[in-house]
Amino acid sequence: MNYIEIFTDGACRGNPGKGGWGALIRQAGKENTIYGGEPETTNNVMELTAAIKALELLEKGSDVVLTTDSKYVMQGITDWIDNWKSRNWKTSAKKPVLNKELWQKLDELVGQHKVRWKWVKGHSGHRENEIADRLANKGIDEL
Repeated sequence: MNYIEIFTDGACRGNPGKGGWGALIRQAGKENTIYGGEPETTNNVMELTAAIKALELLEKGSDVVLTTDSKYVMQGITDWIDNWKSRNWKTSAKKPVLNKELWQKLDELVGQHKVRWKWVKGHSGHRENEIADRLANKGIDEL
């Protein structure tokens, strides 16, 4: 197994409100964790931030499997983003894409790696997702 596994999660208390993000990164049999928080944010911003922060740590050209429990992140990066870009960052309803700067950063990072995306149901006992969730909440608690 030569690829890097990343498991991400975001959390918010109030939406908007205090938010946190967390990621578990597994490489060569070793697990590392990262997390952080923002005093005033949204759940979707934290979900995007978790993926961005994890990908920023990797060497360019990494082979990655990124698992998220966020359908927003998963569908945004795999389905919606090409249309957003072709419409100059507008939705199909011609409204500005929310969190555009974060989507652009994530798109840039994904372009630097080989990333395969997986979705997992949150709060379903998935070990690595539960760890990412605890990290995201720790990011809030330590604000």
